[in-house]
Amino acid sequence: MFNENNVEVLLGNPKKALINLSIPLVISLLISSLYNVIDAIWVSGLGADALAGVGFVTPIFMILIGFGNGLGAGSAFAISKYIGENNKQKADNGSIHAILIMVITSIIITAILLLFLKDILIFMGASQTLNYAMDYGQIIIFGSIFVILSNALYGIFRGEGDSKRPMYAMIASAVLNMVLDPIFIYTLNLGVKGAAIATLISAFFVILIQFYWFYIKKDTYLKPYLSNFNFKKEISFDIIKVGFPASLQLLNNAFFAAVFSVLLVFISSTDSVAVYSTGWRIVTIGTTPILAIGTALISVIAANYGARNYKNIQTAHRYAMKISMIFAVFVMIFTIAFAPQIASVFSSSSSSVRISGELAAFLTWIVLYYPTMAVGVASTYVFQGIGRGMTAMFQTIMRETGFTLVFALLFTFIFNWGVWGAWMGIVLGEVVSNNITLIWADYAIKKLININD
Repeated sequence: MFNENNVEVLLGNPKKALINLSIPLVISLLISSLYNVIDAIWVSGLGADALAGVGFVTPIFMILIGFGNGLGAGSAFAISKYIGENNKQKADNGSIHAILIMVITSIIITAILLLFLKDILIFMGASQTLNYAMDYGQIIIFGSIFVILSNALYGIFRGEGDSKRPMYAMIASAVLNMVLDPIFIYTLNLGVKGAAIATLISAFFVILIQFYWFYIKKDTYLKPYLSNFNFKKEISFDIIKVGFPASLQLLNNAFFAAVFSVLLVFISSTDSVAVYSTGWRIVTIGTTPILAIGTALISVIAANYGARNYKNIQTAHRYAMKISMIFAVFVMIFTIAFAPQIASVFSSSSSSVRISGELAAFLTWIVLYYPTMAVGVASTYVFQGIGRGMTAMFQTIMRETGFTLVFALLFTFIFNWGVWGAWMGIVLGEVVSNNITLIWADYAIKKLININD
C-alpha cells in the first residue's frame, strides 16, 4: 500500500516537511553530481583534449538535464497544488499528463539537437577537440529521452511528498555508472564514447526502477495510469507554466556556459575550458545541498499555496535560507582548505596535470558566492512554488546572462584581467543578483499574506 504519511507531512509543519524532503534530495543530487565528476575523472585519463571535448558537450548535456528537472519542477508544482486542494483525482490525472508531456518534449529536443550538434560545437570553439566532442555528444543526444525522462519522473514523486524513492533510484544509477565507466572507456577501448554509453545505460536503469514502482508494485500515492487520463488544458497549463520556464532557466544556464566557453577560448585556450567545465562539476557537488533544499521547497510551497496557507510559505522560505546558509559556509571553507587536493584528482594523465594549478585557483575563488546562493536559490524556487515560473526564469536570466556575463566581459576586456576577470565576473554577478532575488521573494510572500488577511 502507498504511504499517505508523505502527503500528511507535506501539508503539516512546513519546517518538518522541508527537512523530510530535503535530506533524501541532498543525498540524491550529491550522488548524481558525484557520478558526473567520476565521468570527468575517468575521461581525464584520456588527456586534457578529451576532457575539454567532453567539456564542450557539458552545456548541451545541461540542456537535457534542464528540461528534465524543469518538467519535474512543473509536475511537482501541479501535483502538490492539487494535493493541497484535496483533489486526489486531479493529482492522478496530473501525473499521467506530466509523463506524456515529458515524452513528447524529449522527442522534439532530440531531433533538434542531433540536427545542429556539429554547428553548435564549432560555434563554441571546439574545433581543436571536435572529434572528442562529437563522439561524446552524438551518443548522449541520441539517448536524450532517457536523460530527460529519468530526471523529470522524480518530480512526480516529489509532488506527493516522496523524495526517498528517487534517492534509491539515483544511488542505484550512480553505482551502475561508476562500474560501467572504466569498462566502457578502457576495457572495451571506447574512450569518450564509452563514458556516454555508461551514462545512458544508467539513466535508462532509473526509468525502469521508477516504472516498476508505478506500474508493477503499484504502491505509490499517485496513480499515473492511462485509465486515469482525461485531457485537461488546465492541468497541462499548470505543468507547463512552471515546467517550461524552469527548463528555459537551465537552458539559459547552458547558453551561458556555451558563451562562456567561447569567451575562455578567445581570451585564453581550451585548457581554460577544461578548467571551467571540470571545476563546474565540482561546484555542482558543493552547491547540491542548496539546490536540493530549493527543489524540496517547491513541493512544500505549492501544497500550502493550494491550501491557501500563505504564512507557511513564509516560514518555509526563511527556514530554507537558514539551513542553506549553514551548508554554504561549511562547503566554502572546506573547498578553500582542500582545493589543491581536489584538483589533483583530475590530474591522472601527463597532459591533464597542466591544468591542476589553475583548477585549484578557480575553486578557491569561485566558492565566495556560495553564501549568497543560499538565499538566491530558495527565493527563486518560491516563485516556482506559487506558479510564477516566468518570474523565476527572468531571475535566472538576470543572474546568468545579465549580471554575470556583463561583469565577466567588463573585467576581461575593459579591465584586461584575462581569465581571472571571467572568474570574478561569475562571483560578482551571483552576489548582486541573488540579493535582488531575496528582496523580490520576500515582497511577493508578504503581498500574498496581506491579500489573504
